[in-house]
Amino acid sequence: MKKLAIYQCLVFDCDGVVLNSNQVKTEAFYQSALAYGEPDAKEFVHYHTTHGGISRYKKFAYLLDEILPRCGLKADGPQLDELLATYANLVYEGLLNCEVAPGLLELRQQLPDTRWLIVSGGAQDELRDIFAQRGLDILFDGGIFGSPDIKEQILDRELAAGNITQPALFLGDSQYDYQAARHANLDFVFLSGWTEVDGWEKWCADNQIWFVQSAGDLV
Repeated sequence: MKKLAIYQCLVFDCDGVVLNSNQVKTEAFYQSALAYGEPDAKEFVHYHTTHGGISRYKKFAYLLDEILPRCGLKADGPQLDELLATYANLVYEGLLNCEVAPGLLELRQQLPDTRWLIVSGGAQDELRDIFAQRGLDILFDGGIFGSPDIKEQILDRELAAGNITQPALFLGDSQYDYQAARHANLDFVFLSGWTEVDGWEKWCADNQIWFVQSAGDLV
C-alpha cells in the first residue's frame, strides 16, 4: 500500500468510519419498520446490514416494494414519507452523541495539505448539520456529500470538478464503499473496527484489500 503522504485527497465514508453510528442507524431502521411487525423489521435490518453504504431512500423502497408486498402489508402501515421522517428523528440524536473515530484529529494534523471529503450514503443536509454542530466540518475542506445522490455519482462529479484529485484514497467500512472506490479508480482501505460486514476478514483477504481497525491507526 502507498504511504499516506502521497495522497492528494482522502475520501471518508461517515457511518462506521468517522462516527460510530452503524448501530444507531441499524436500530433506527428496525424501529421504523416495526409497525409492520417484528419478522418484517428483522428481515429489513438484515437487508440493511448486508447493503451497507446505500441510502435510506433505496432501503425503504426495498422494504415497501419487495418485503412487504409478500405479506400484503404495504397499504396498511406507514408509507415512504412517514418511514423516512421516523427514521430521521431516531437517527438525529444518535449522530449528535455517538463516538468520533479516535485519532481523527491527529491524522488531520499529520496531513495538513491533503484535501478531505465525506462521501456517505447518509442524507447530505443531515450530515452537514451534524458535522457543523459537532465541530467536525472544519476537517473536511473538500466538502460533505451524501444522498439522495449515490456515491458513484458524487465521486464522478467531484472528480470532474477537480475537487477530488489523484492520487486519492477512499476509507470505508462496507463492500459498497469498495465498489464505489473501484468505480472511481480510487485506492481503498477497509476500516474494520465498527463494520457490520460479516466475514470481512475473508472478504479482504480474497480481494487483497488493505485494512486497519480505525482511521486513527493510519496516524
